[in-house]
Parts: sequence; structure tokens; C-alpha cells
Amino acid sequence: MGGAGKPATEEDAALRWAYRTMQTIRCFEERLHADFAAGKVPSSVHLYAGQEASATGICAHLGEQDYFHITHRAHGPAIARGADLKAIAQEIWLRAGGLCSGKGGSPHLHDARLKLVGANGGVGSGAALACGSALATRHRGDGGVVVCLLGDGAINQGVVAESFNLAAVWSLPVVFAFENNGYAEATGTAYAIAGNDIAARGAAVGMPIARVDGADYFAVHATAGEAIARARAGGGPSLVEMQVPRFFGHYEGDAQKYRAAGEVAELRRSRDCLVAFRERVLGAGLLTAAELAGIDAKIAAEVDEAFSTAAAAAPPAAAALLSDVYAGRI
Repeated sequence: MGGAGKPATEEDAALRWAYRTMQTIRCFEERLHADFAAGKVPSSVHLYAGQEASATGICAHLGEQDYFHITHRAHGPAIARGADLKAIAQEIWLRAGGLCSGKGGSPHLHDARLKLVGANGGVGSGAALACGSALATRHRGDGGVVVCLLGDGAINQGVVAESFNLAAVWSLPVVFAFENNGYAEATGTAYAIAGNDIAARGAAVGMPIARVDGADYFAVHATAGEAIARARAGGGPSLVEMQVPRFFGHYEGDAQKYRAAGEVAELRRSRDCLVAFRERVLGAGLLTAAELAGIDAKIAAEVDEAFSTAAAAAPPAAAALLSDVYAGRI
């Protein structure tokens, strides 16, 4: 049943999926934050808490034929795309059962089955790879599109400007989705980005652009849906800039001395996408408090199981060092 005892609809299912996805990301990241502080996590991590509506609103529109290129802040986007929670946790713990067999760690989550393309060592370099995926899917004629997540710091990378131009010239089916959380590590966007306007860089090559509140799931869903539909229909590339809050440091252990006192507390109070989502669906009678509480309980158990499994799992064998060196047939 849907909210207020009404029969469940496709809209109800979509809303439950969105809430479940965002809450899973939040629960996973909050638990990871606590475990890292307790010295239980063996690899460096960059947490996605606060930005859940961004990847979730995008992934609601992606099908099996579509590519999703993500950044080093990878856990949330991987969860939104449908990657296995236990495999994500095991990769963070550098275990053999991880998404990349324990060889990539937190920043390099990748799942070829889902066309989830992980981050690599160069900030912004995913933009060029996304152009390659877009060209490939167009040649296959499968109707696929590519969404490339990028952080605000990536806008100053030369490869991003080059990728904008290439995508526009070739009218590639790609959406460049920027998550602007206000800081490129510790450098504020107002200081580092001339004009302090990411979207304007896309307009310079003739791409349609959009700016949206990345803490509003419904706004992201609508804006991303329009850009993805345009790409799927042959309308070429777009740029979407999402203003998102970052609830933790750039990485775990970041002292965040560059942030004003009380900044994070205010973001959590005023720009929490989960709070906004709950208020909207409950206020409209679309879902009930009991439904949301039931989802919360299931997620907590799933995250606990994923973390317990990861901690107890075996690391890669020494022989695994020589596997996956060559790609084979592409």
C-alpha cells in the first residue's frame, strides 16, 4: 500500500527506491565515518554524506545500456547505480571479494556489469573517458547515454575543457554533471574558479546548461531527466551544475580548518536532502512514517552485515597481483 492506505502505484515504488537509495548511502557513510575514527578502516576514504540526492536523482533515469562515470567520492554513486553493498565494503577493506578484487580501494570503485566506470588518478580525466563511452554507445546504436560526475575542482582541468569541445563538436550523448560542494579539497570555489560559475563554461561551447539545488532530490530528478532525455534523443551534450553540501571533510582525517565555525552544523540543519525528502513525501501523504521507519531498519541491518562481512573477509592472494594486468578483447 502507498501513503494513507491508498493502493501502491509506480510513483510510490519510485519514491521508495529514491528514499531507500539515499538512506542507504547516508547510513553507509555515517557508519564508515565512525569505523574510520575507530581505526577499523584500512584505506583512505572520501565520504558522500550530504550529496545523496545528486547521484540518486541521476540514476533514477539510467538503464542497463547507460554509462555512469564517477569520481573518487565513489561510495554514494556506486550505491545509487546498484552496486552490491557487500562488494563495495569489501573493496574499501581491500578484500578479494571487493568490486575490484581489493586492488582499487575506496576511490576506484568499478563495476563493468553496471557500466559503472570508476575514478582514476587524475581529477577531471573522467570527462575524456566519458566521451569515449558516449562515442562507443552511439556506434553500437543501443540508445545509451553517458553521465559523467565531476567535482567543482575538475572544472579547471584542461582535459575537461577539451572534453566539452569534443562532446559539442561530435554531438555526443553525454551529460557532464558537476557536484559543486564549494571546495576543491580545501580551496573555495570563489577563490579558484574565475567568475565562480561552472555552468557558464559549458555555455561557452554551446551546450545547454542548468543549475539546480543538489540537496533537492525532486529538482535533481527533473533537471537530470531533461538532460538525459535530450542526449538519448540525439540532442547532444549538456552540463548540469548541482550545488551540494558536504557533511564531512574532503577525506577522513581532514581537520577542515578552512571551513567557518558552525558551517557544517548549519548545512546539516538547513540543507539535508533526506530531511527535505521526508518532509515532502510525508506532507503530501505519498508515503507514511511507518514505511520510512521500516526502510530505515532494513538498511541498518544490511549495512551492518556488509561491514561485518568485509572485516572478516580474506585479502587478495599474492598471485592475484598478476591477474587483470591485460584487458584482453575490448
